[in-house]
Amino acid sequence: MMWTGEEVRGSERQDKGGIVCAGNFIVDRVHTLSYWPKQGNLAHILHQDLGVGGGAANVVTDLASLGFPGKLAAAGCVGADIDGEIVKSRLVDAGIDVGGLMVLSDRATAHTHVMNVPGENRTFFYHGGANDAVTDALVFPEVFASAGYRLFYLGYLMLLPGLDRLGPDGRSGASRLLEAARRAGLTTCVDFVSSEDPEFAAKVGASLPYCDFLIINEVEAGRATGVAVRDARGDLIEAGILTAGERLLAAGVAKGAVIHAPEICFWFAPGASPVVTRSRPVNPSDIVSTVGAGDAFCAAVLYGLHENWPVGRICAVAHAAAARCLGGATATDGIPDMAVLVDDAKEMHPAFTA
Repeated sequence: MMWTGEEVRGSERQDKGGIVCAGNFIVDRVHTLSYWPKQGNLAHILHQDLGVGGGAANVVTDLASLGFPGKLAAAGCVGADIDGEIVKSRLVDAGIDVGGLMVLSDRATAHTHVMNVPGENRTFFYHGGANDAVTDALVFPEVFASAGYRLFYLGYLMLLPGLDRLGPDGRSGASRLLEAARRAGLTTCVDFVSSEDPEFAAKVGASLPYCDFLIINEVEAGRATGVAVRDARGDLIEAGILTAGERLLAAGVAKGAVIHAPEICFWFAPGASPVVTRSRPVNPSDIVSTVGAGDAFCAAVLYGLHENWPVGRICAVAHAAAARCLGGATATDGIPDMAVLVDDAKEMHPAFTA
C-alpha cells in the first residue's frame, strides 16, 4: 500500500488515547553568537530567543505542533517563579494539560543558556533547579492511565538526579516510576541525555528492564553499552550500532530500541532484523540551530507508535521532523503539522511504501 496524506488526516479524526511526557522542563535562552571565543575573549550575541526546553517539554510541545490527535499532558516540577509561569503558559497555549506539573516553592525553575554558532554544534550552561527535585513520588502515572492515556514518555534520564540515583538495591527512581507506569497499563518510552557521568551505563541500565521503547542517539547508545559507535575521524561505525542495539534488547528493552544519528536510524525489536533508515543530508547553510533535533525525532516516533504506524513510516517522518527542527532557532519552533512531514518524508524516500 502506498503511503498517502489521507492516512494522516484520517488518524487525526480519532479522539482516543494520549501521551504523557514526564521529566525535564527548562526555560532555554538561546544566544546566537558571531563565533565561539577562546577563554577571555569577546563574542557578539547576534540574536536571542526564549524557549521552553528539556526532554519532556520539547517532546510534548512538538507533538502538539504535529497535530497529535489524542490528549497530551506534562508531568514534572517547576519553581514558583516567572520561569515556571513561562513553562506553564507555553504548554497551556499549546493545548497541553499541566495538572501533573508540581510547583516547588523552594526551587528555581530549571534554565539553560544555549550558546549557538550557526553551522556548528551548541553548548549548554545549565541550572537544574526544580528538575533536580523530581522523584518517583512526585509523578503519578496511574492517574494518566485512568484518564485514558496510552504512552508514558520519560526524558531525559541522566539529567534528573532524583530519578537517576541508584539505591542499595540497585534500583533507581526512574526504574520504579517506569515500573509503576507499566503496572498502570501504560507503554513506557525513554530517552537519555548525552552525559559523561562515569556511572552512565549503571544508572540507565537500572531502567532498561522497565522500558518498552528506548529512543536515543548513537552517543548515548555507545555510553549505555560500552560499544564504540564512531571512529577517531568521527565516522559512524555501523557494526558498533548493531552491537549496541542487540545489547540494549538483551538488557531488558522489551519492544524496541531506536538508535538515531544524523546519518541513519536503526530500529531493533526482539526476534526481528533491524530496520535501517538513512536520512538525507541537510545543507549546512539551512541549519539555524541543532537544539532539539533529537527531541523532534523522538516526538515523531511517539506519534507513530501511538497511531500504530509501520516502523518504516515512523522512521521516515522522524528523520523529516529532525530536519525541520534544524531550521528553527529554539528547540520547538521549526516543527510543522504531521501532514507536512509526510510530504517531506515522501520526497526524502520517493520509493517508500508501507
